[in-house]
Parts: sequence; structure tokens; C-alpha cells
Amino acid sequence: MALITLRAPVDYAAQQTAFEDFLLNYKSTQTDLDIAATDAFQDLNIDGDGTSDEYDFMDDVAGGKEARRPNGQHQEPRRKYMDMLQKVADRSISEVTIELDDLDNYEKSFGEEFGLRLVDSIERNAKHYIDVLSKAVDKVMPKETKEISFKDDVLDIIMSQREKRNESIMLAAENELDAYQPESTFPPELTRRYTLVFKPITPAGAESDRSTKALAVRNVRGEHLGHLITVRGIATRVSDVKPFVQVNAYTCDRCGCEIFQPVTSKQFTPEIECSSPECMQNNSKGQLFLSTRASKFVPFQEVKIQETADQVPVGHIPRQLTVHCHGTLTRQINPGDVVDVAGIFLPTPYTGFKAIRAGLLTDTYLEAQHVNQHKKAYDDLVFDARTFRRIEQYKHSGHMYEYLSRSIAPEIYGHLDVKKALLLLLIGGVTKEMGDGMRIRGDINICLMGDPGVAKSQLLKYITKVAPRGVYTTGRGSSGVGLTAAVMRDPVTDEMVLEGGALVLADNGICCIDEFDKMDDGDRTAIHEVMEQQTISISKAGITTSLNARTSILAAANPLYGRYNPRISPVDNINLPAALLSRFDVLFLMLDTPNREADEELAQHVAYVHMNNKHPEKVGGVVFTPHEVRQYIAQARSWRPVVPKEVSEYMVGAYVRMRQHQKRDEGGKKHFTHTSPRTLLGILRLSQALARLRFSSQVVTDDVDEALRLVEVSKASLYNDSQRASDQSPSSKIYNLVRAMNDSGAAAVGDGSRGELSIKKVRERIIAKGFTEDQFNQALDEYALLDVWQTAAGGTRLVFIESGDGDADMDDADDIF
Repeated sequence: MALITLRAPVDYAAQQTAFEDFLLNYKSTQTDLDIAATDAFQDLNIDGDGTSDEYDFMDDVAGGKEARRPNGQHQEPRRKYMDMLQKVADRSISEVTIELDDLDNYEKSFGEEFGLRLVDSIERNAKHYIDVLSKAVDKVMPKETKEISFKDDVLDIIMSQREKRNESIMLAAENELDAYQPESTFPPELTRRYTLVFKPITPAGAESDRSTKALAVRNVRGEHLGHLITVRGIATRVSDVKPFVQVNAYTCDRCGCEIFQPVTSKQFTPEIECSSPECMQNNSKGQLFLSTRASKFVPFQEVKIQETADQVPVGHIPRQLTVHCHGTLTRQINPGDVVDVAGIFLPTPYTGFKAIRAGLLTDTYLEAQHVNQHKKAYDDLVFDARTFRRIEQYKHSGHMYEYLSRSIAPEIYGHLDVKKALLLLLIGGVTKEMGDGMRIRGDINICLMGDPGVAKSQLLKYITKVAPRGVYTTGRGSSGVGLTAAVMRDPVTDEMVLEGGALVLADNGICCIDEFDKMDDGDRTAIHEVMEQQTISISKAGITTSLNARTSILAAANPLYGRYNPRISPVDNINLPAALLSRFDVLFLMLDTPNREADEELAQHVAYVHMNNKHPEKVGGVVFTPHEVRQYIAQARSWRPVVPKEVSEYMVGAYVRMRQHQKRDEGGKKHFTHTSPRTLLGILRLSQALARLRFSSQVVTDDVDEALRLVEVSKASLYNDSQRASDQSPSSKIYNLVRAMNDSGAAAVGDGSRGELSIKKVRERIIAKGFTEDQFNQALDEYALLDVWQTAAGGTRLVFIESGDGDADMDDADDIF
């Protein structure tokens, strides 16, 4: 009994004709490349919700606008796909991207009577429609306009010569009717010198009944097999790019005929006997030899993506999905990238011994069609016009440093100086490479040491989300191997490979390590090399190599006894080795001291955030969104400021004073951190970051003063806590500030001689702290009468009166009076 023949519910012939018409006649006013080039400087029609932060409020707005066209631009319509196919024919590009948005518009232009449901058919049976559309592309492919040259691919030259040979034989056959007419032996997989991929429909252009939202890995079900779906995840492992055979070419040793074998599965049996008509007729069974140069290979890369932390339910571990990238889609994903991968969900049977163990089970994978990066690197960011205009509006105000630092985690109250340091961490200094290959890092490392409940972890989480490449980990949950690199066996090639840990994933980014004090000493020593040399040296399982880890380290730790103990020295409280502390450019000590006014303001701020789910609006302040902060930082990082000679001399004088103060502090048991040549490099990096923030190509003295102030203010809470004086009058506060400027070398004049400050700079800093001109003048006169300081050079300089070697006693001058 014959089986019943079931006709397909789709008219493939009609659909292929429609595809050919679409490729021939679809017209577009602008190509995507033109849109990308004009995004930064031309008006865009951005929807009101175009900047909504859907993914951790960090998604790049540029990613969702690729398919949208600017309004009001009158250009001559162009045949978008025919222009693309002409470039393919001329061998200038090798990818044909079919945008489903364009196909959807093409369908809608015919109305409901069209009835072929092209987009819906592609989404439900994408693998088959790659072949259908490839046949349509082959039919409408224009003739090449560029001649073959020696610069082209070997396969292109061989195919061009064979096509000319076939044409000449066909012409000869027309003259002699009884001559043998050879058929074209080229399979279509060999003649297609392009990779055809689908770009999924965007949510803005999607119909209401079609779900285009990115899925989590655990939400991919069996019903999605064969469908075009989009999966969101973070890339954890990326294999090397290897050649993947698509067509094998053989040459017969008897008749000289060429045999081509298309390869469609993971395993295949090579042909041995020639199947040409001549060998079959003579029964000669000619032996075939593999011709590698005439075969066709495509680049292949395997990527493992894992669920992001917010997609994992409570008590579950993250799931993984294998992604296969072919052709031009290779080398687009790096480990640590958060991506949306659109592809075809397909099953694949196990092979070898795995098949015996698995039985009837099959593995699944995603054949990539389109990749969308969520957080692009600073170099790849495309500036949109609205953000560009807003930055230009405030750039010349002179307050961008304050505005941007307030925009770092605005939901967290206070910690303004810490936020300024974190802003400079995001911008970074300039990395220098010497002629002999020696490298001086430009990345800034910061450690936040403080009492529980001062929002250290929240600051770390925020920095992880703002940075284009940020990795968050905790001390107790990380091993030394998990931070550096692990040796494992590659499942594809079965060879020993290195899989990068958190520090390698954060290359060219920021690695945030929470609970830094709870790490084991053996694991903590793994990051010593990373923090200074920015490499990871590995010698395991016969692999001896050095991995790049060009990352900034942001660490958060608690004091030794949970809270800071003022009865013992700071070194005993911190309890970290000096070799590690010296590698941090800034070490902030954040103490939680009771203060009625500050506690009341903090409580009001926290209550407002919990009630309204947003930060309070600052009076007269400007707060930028995380996307705008990232765009500004991307512009700032393009500058490479240099240090002029006079500024370097000023910096040298400040460093010498810091060494003297360290010696004095060690005698007075106020020793906080070790001042070493790394401290000088840290001040240099902070100064360059401040110059980048101003879009300047030169570091000025004010940048050095601010860097010194940040280093000094990190100890301010410690010194304020240890002072016995309870006088909180404006004059005493102003004296303490001026004394701190003298100790740090900020606002110094001339060659930076100790005890001599510029009154103009001091006045600007005091007024910036909220004091009035009258309060400053009153404090100036009051302490001048007490012979603590005096004015000189016509009232332009402030000179401290030192009594012999009593430097240590001057710290308590305000206690006496």
C-alpha cells in the first residue's frame, strides 16, 4: 500500500517568485551604513520611549534603532538589495543580510490579499528558507563588473576559468550537434560565494501577535525547533576560528574528471570511486584524490552563552547554550560580552562514543544569524544626536566634574568624593609603552574600606553596569583559578585549552571584587601581578603563556573586626599586606560615624527612594542617565593628555612632601598607607583622567591639586575621628581645611615649598565647600592674631609659621586655642 502524499501547505514556487521580486524591486532611501555614519551629527526621530532602560537600564539605545529610518531626508530611492548583490558579485563583500523589517514592509505594501506570509514562514522554518532565498539570490545575481585578478581568492579564479571553459565547450557543441555537451558540475553550495543570514524583525516594527522579545536560555523549548529566535546571555567561552568544510572536491586519476561532494552533516564518508560518465561506462573505477584548493571552507566558531544573573531563578544554576557562528559572524563575540543572538534553534545527534551513551537523546544548538552587542566598547559606541546636544549644552559650564560625579549611583546618598574617584576610575589614565616594550599601566585601582552599611556593594554593582565590560565577583565565592584561568579540555577539538577567569573576562574593562578582606591569602596573591603588570602568567598542563588582563580593580572590604576600631592603629584595622595596598592608587576609608544632621538627611533620602523608586531631584543640579555618562566617558577616553615640565616639577615637590608626612605620621602612630613611587604614578594617572574629563590635551596644576585632594580626603574621616577637639565653629572647620591643603600640597605656589599657599586658590576651595567670603576672612584674621599663619606678598600668599622641628605639634594647634 502506497503512502499518502501530503502536499506542503506552502506554495514554495510562488514564495520564491515573491522573493525574487523583493530582491529586484525593494527600494530604500538610505542604507544602514549611511544611518550609522550620520547618527552622531544629524537630527534623529527618536521615540519617546527610545531611551527606556529595558536591560538593567543599560541597553544601548543605538542597538534598537538600526532598522528605523530618519524622517525628513529626501533622497533618491535606491535598490538596496540589488546594490548589495552587485557588491557580492564584485567580491567586495561576502554577506547578504535579509532584513525581515524590509520584507514585512514589502508584504504590507500589497495588502492582505498577498497571502504568502513570507515573514511568518521564515520565522517558523528558517533553515529551509535559507535555501529558498539562496536560490532566489542566485537567479537575480547581477554580472560582475570587476575582472578577476591575482588578488582574489583561489577558488574564485578556479571557478572563473572553469566557467569560461564550459562556455567555450558549449559554443563548440552548438556548431557540432553530435558533440558531447558537459553539464555544469558545480554544486550551488560552491558557486554561492556569500553567506546568507536573516536579521530578525525589531520590536518597534513587530506586529502585536508576534513576540520578538529576547528569550532566556531556560525558556527555549522544543516548540522553538527550526524557528528563528533571539536568545540573551553572556558569552563565557569562545573557541578558535577553524575552517569548516562545505564542499569537498576530488580529482579522478584516470579520466581527470572533477567530483564535488556537498557536506551537510557533522560526519560524512569521503567518496573513493569516480562517478563520472566516462568511468562508469568503462567500469574503470578511477581512484579519487582530494583537491584541497578547489574545496570550499567557511570559518566556524563555537560560542557558549550563559544566562545572566537576573534570569536565573532562586536556587538554580545558570544554564548554557551552544551557538555556532559561520562566515562573517565569527569573531564578533568575545568572552564576557552581553549579547542578543538571533539564530535558528536546531537539534544535532551525538556522535562517537557519546552516541552510545546517549542513546536516543540529541543535543541542541543555535545557528547564529545576527548578533547584537548590549554594551559596546568605548571605541565602538555610536553617538546619538540627542545625547551629543545635551553634553555640548553643559560642557562649557565648568561643572561637568560635579554633574557627572553626582550622576554616579544617584540613588545612593552622599559619598561625593568617592563618586568622583569612581568617575576617574571609569575614565582612566593614559597607558604608556616604552621603546623597549616596557608598559606602564593607565588603569586606576581603587579600594573602598569601610564599615558595614555604607553602600560599598551598591557602588560596585553600579560601576559594573555602567562599564562596557564589567565583571562582579566576591572574595569568598572566588578561587584563584576562577579569577585567573583554568585548564580544561576543549569539547570540540579534545585538546587542552585555557578558559579565562573573571580578570581575563574583564580585559579592557573593570573587575569589581566585593568582600576583598574575606579572600584566602593564596587566592589574593593571584591578583598581585594583574594590578601592576596587567598580565596573568600561566604554567599548567604543559601550557606556558601570559594572558592579558588590562583591567581596573575596584575592591570593597571591611575592617578587620567588622567595624573600624578607633583604639588601634589604622594599619591594624585594615589588615592587608603592604605589597597589595601599594598597588591601589586610592584607598578610601569610609567610616559610619553618628551625626544627627547627616543621619536625618540620609534617612530622608532612603525613604524617598523606597517610596518613589527614583532618586530625589537635586535643586539646581543636573543628573545624567547612565547611557549619557557612558557616551561622555567614551569621548573623554579618546584624549591622550601630556604632562608639561612645570607641572611635573610641581608633582615632584608634592611627592617629596608626602614622603615627609609619612615619616611624621609613622612617628605619631597615624600611619595610614605606604607612600611609594607607585603613589606618584597614581597621582599622575588621576591627573590625566581629570584632564581627559575636560577634553584637554595637557595636564594643568589644578588637576594635580584635585588628585592630591582626593588622596588626602580618603584619610579625612580617620583624622577627624581621632581629633579630640569638639569645636565645630566655621573658623575651626576652615582652619582644618586649610591645614589639610597644606599637608597635601594642594593650592601651593611656586615650586611647591612647604607651608606657603596661594590665597586665591585657598579662597576658591573654601567657598566651593559652602562657606562665605566673610567667614573665610574672619578665620584668616583670627588665626593670624594667634600667630598660626600670616599673609605675605601683598596679601596673595598664606604662610604657616613653623616653630623649629615641632611639625607634629602643629597638628593640635586648633586644640590649644
